[in-house]
Amino acid sequence: MAEVVTRTNGIINDVTIYGAATGALAGNTFVAKDTLDVEGHTTSAGNPDWLKTHSPASMTAPVIKLILDAGASLVGKSLPDELAFSIDGINFHYGIPVNGQYEDRIPGGSSSGSASAVSRRLVDFALGTDTGGSVRVPASYCGIFGMRPSHGSMPMQGVVPLAPSFDTVGWLARSSQLLKNIGEVLLQESCIGVPISKILVAKDLFNMTDSSLKAALERGLSAIKSSDLAVEEVELDRMGFQEFLNTFTVMQGWEAWQCHGEWINAIKPHVADDIRKRLEFCSTVSQDQYNEAVSFRNHIIDEFARLLGENGVLCMPTTRDVPPLVTASPEQMQANRRQTMSLTTIASLAKLPQISIPIRVTETTTTGLSFLAAWGKDMLLLDFAVQCEKQYP
Repeated sequence: MAEVVTRTNGIINDVTIYGAATGALAGNTFVAKDTLDVEGHTTSAGNPDWLKTHSPASMTAPVIKLILDAGASLVGKSLPDELAFSIDGINFHYGIPVNGQYEDRIPGGSSSGSASAVSRRLVDFALGTDTGGSVRVPASYCGIFGMRPSHGSMPMQGVVPLAPSFDTVGWLARSSQLLKNIGEVLLQESCIGVPISKILVAKDLFNMTDSSLKAALERGLSAIKSSDLAVEEVELDRMGFQEFLNTFTVMQGWEAWQCHGEWINAIKPHVADDIRKRLEFCSTVSQDQYNEAVSFRNHIIDEFARLLGENGVLCMPTTRDVPPLVTASPEQMQANRRQTMSLTTIASLAKLPQISIPIRVTETTTTGLSFLAAWGKDMLLLDFAVQCEKQYP
């Protein structure tokens, strides 16, 4: 496995800031991923050398302020994977946050501490970030609800970047209603009751899932197909799906190096082997490779705009398998990372909102079923999740 064997509750820094006395989120507690700034505290980004070489934040990230103003109280900063550059939930320096439904398995990352704290009922909800799946993967693995919003729909000031054209602030909760309430606060809008026009089932993506999840996913699909909504099966291969992950990897790598290459070269931070290899790759991506990837990404954005229309929703699995054991080898972790990100990079590349909802696999475990909507239709997804939980608890 990885070099890390230490387990943690997912909270890296106890920070208490009380929210407003009244508001839509009054009485709730939350943690914020330690890539989001809190005034007077140094953001670690999950790496001790980052912590040592940066100063305390001069302001609190606007997304945290919105939550505090709505009445929720911050009780801590949650542990991320280093520089938010992983979807495993393993931090070489600080440990592996405990998965609330699979204690012997990884929680998923990079918003690992946030998902751990929510799934283990240490807080009511949590803020994370999602670049290539960092909220959706731990939501699926830990059995909770997770939301990645439309890219560019919320302020990103006071957030440590990874790849700005993909970076978003996401959130996690144990109920769809709370997830929706948080969305109304962060997006500063309410659901206007616009109905979903159709549900498109990504047949080829469901065929990619492990046999252990197929029965649960089929039950979820059967429930959708038995509803009054128009349902149509589609396949993404015609869009060039096989090239999605490589396109994302090139773009993320180039942007990550623009953000952090100078600091990495100057500080030479101590990072886990898998993170080091990823950063080394980032340093090799050329401007021409990036430009070519951007061109293909624009094709993806256009294709999804046509596919979804105004109020269409794409249904797909959030992850392809149950989370790996904490004792899994680096090779097993890498294989799982590629398999998982082949799914999660879809919404990232298309800049779309995606919600992951837990569906029952066994009496004690769940997996994530996801829905994507057109850009800006975040509240449509959040309202749909509430309806799904009421109809198919």
